[in-house]
Amino acid sequence: MSEQVENKPVRVWCDGCFDMVHFGHANSLRQAKALGHYLVVGIHTDEEIAKHKGPPVFTEEERSKMVKAIKWVDEVVEGAPYVTNLETLDQHNCDFCVHGDDITVTADGVDTYHLVKKANRYKEVKRTEGISTTDVVSRMLLMTRQHFYKGDKEYEVEKEHSSVMGQDKAARSPWTGCSQFLPTTKKIIQFSEGIEPKPTDKVVYVAGAFDIFHVGHLDFLEKAHQHGNFLIVGLHTDPVVNQYKGLNYPIMNLHERVLSVLACKYVSEVVIGAPYSVTADLMKHFHVDVVCHGKTPVKMDINGEDPYALPKLMNKFVIVDSENNMTTEKIVERIIINRLEFEARNIKKEAKELAVIKQMEDQLEKIKVESC
Repeated sequence: MSEQVENKPVRVWCDGCFDMVHFGHANSLRQAKALGHYLVVGIHTDEEIAKHKGPPVFTEEERSKMVKAIKWVDEVVEGAPYVTNLETLDQHNCDFCVHGDDITVTADGVDTYHLVKKANRYKEVKRTEGISTTDVVSRMLLMTRQHFYKGDKEYEVEKEHSSVMGQDKAARSPWTGCSQFLPTTKKIIQFSEGIEPKPTDKVVYVAGAFDIFHVGHLDFLEKAHQHGNFLIVGLHTDPVVNQYKGLNYPIMNLHERVLSVLACKYVSEVVIGAPYSVTADLMKHFHVDVVCHGKTPVKMDINGEDPYALPKLMNKFVIVDSENNMTTEKIVERIIINRLEFEARNIKKEAKELAVIKQMEDQLEKIKVESC
């Protein structure tokens, strides 16, 4: 962590679109927070994003709400300028700006961080490999199953028939192009609080897929958390999710979903590969006081039994109204309806990245020639 000057907390600024907020965004913010003490996150407007990148999937209100719920974020500023400037940093008393080691440019190809870089008030953190908004959008357009295959194809996203999204073998940009997500215990530890419930804590348990973590999930978890003070989320395995959701769900594999849920400030612990039916062993092991479920219909287990039969029998079952009807399916519908716009957005994004790479290569070549 950075040193404090005269006991003054170091305030860090991050900004971005934060569209389709995923664990890659959360990991970037986690790293940024580690460089200081107080993290301020700026959210770009829908209009600015549409101008420089193409249409966002989520609205500014939705994106802001999602970022506020990431446990490393202290403050959110809406309407942040697309090109980060010193005035913005000074206005929010931030010492420096932090961004990942990928390239972000305006519609005209200008580095959005050139002003803070020139003033030496810019720091970089490592981008999370194997995940990007472009990648997630591609999965929804393709609706393939390869991203949760087992064996030698595990965690590998479909790479065929997707050139329009810049995700095929010809994709050359290191940021837009598809890469493999490699889960590690270190990453889970970094995201986990690592705390256990105290004897006086009231433990709440919820379970589900939590695929493409969104504002509907967020509102549900916030309401569920209000029924106690230690919230445990059980995440079903990919085959189990596919069993009750069908089609090519889940879009994100189990390990990706674990990180996305762990980044939420309302979540204390995650059960990886939780049983579909809530068992006596699970209730006893985690000392569960109450089991919550949303207002969505409960699908029976493969044996035809109610997966919440036991907590209902124990009078420990509560239906929670999140007052939000957002679902993963509705997000997919947004993508499908606006497919051409999103395809054009991702093609434009990759083209800009490749142009910057070419410019960097030309500059390096020029330096080599001059030094000879």
